Amino acid sequence: MRETPRAEPPQPRPHRAVAHTAGALGTGTPHRSDGRPPHTPRGARQSGPGDRPGTTPPVPGRPAVFWSLVTLAVVTWQVLVHGPLARLDESLSRALVDTVPRGLAEAASGLGDMSVALPVLACAMAYAVRRGRRAAALCAGLSMALVPLLVVPLKLWTGRPGPLEPWAQGYYPSGHTATAMVAYAGAALLVSRRLLPLAVLLTAVTATGLVLRGFHWPLDVLASVALCLPLLRWPVVAARYGRPPGT
Repeated sequence: MRETPRAEPPQPRPHRAVAHTAGALGTGTPHRSDGRPPHTPRGARQSGPGDRPGTTPPVPGRPAVFWSLVTLAVVTWQVLVHGPLARLDESLSRALVDTVPRGLAEAASGLGDMSVALPVLACAMAYAVRRGRRAAALCAGLSMALVPLLVVPLKLWTGRPGPLEPWAQGYYPSGHTATAMVAYAGAALLVSRRLLPLAVLLTAVTATGLVLRGFHWPLDVLASVALCLPLLRWPVVAARYGRPPGT
């Protein structure tokens, strides 16, 4: 009578499950052998501030927009009533005007001229349209179109005189600062967000030149920055959600 052969336990086969072992050499990810990202959409995205999904670009978010509007309201109120903040602003301006050569200050303030800033934005809009980002280009153009529609009524309402021309009115807020900020920041958002530091620098140089030359009070340029921060949200939203598929 033959004995039934005893079943042996299964032996591990070499090179079978090594690729699926966590930490295996050359796997790329712990539990995948081909190094591909997981199919779950959340796994392929980076979390933004506050653990919100998606990557937030380095541009003003909702809290920054809120506080910019609060700043604009407070500064405008102080200018209208000629409060202590406005008086301090005037004293600071008198101490800063003509501390640098006038030619240098005028050259810096000229970066906010329409003839200088608008061509930069127009080239960036053409580049974005060619790349298929028409919505972002349209929003950037609308943001620039809104600058005079917002700045001019404030100038007429406040009627603030200038540092060197007390008989003239309409210096608050600074139109040159608003033009520079929306044009250069909008162009950076359309071309590459890596250019945003350069856009901030150009805007700061423009504002500084305006104050040092005596063309505007410091609060004039601060109000323009606070006014334009919400306008820059439009190109950001369009750039994030208006990209063509596959980009």
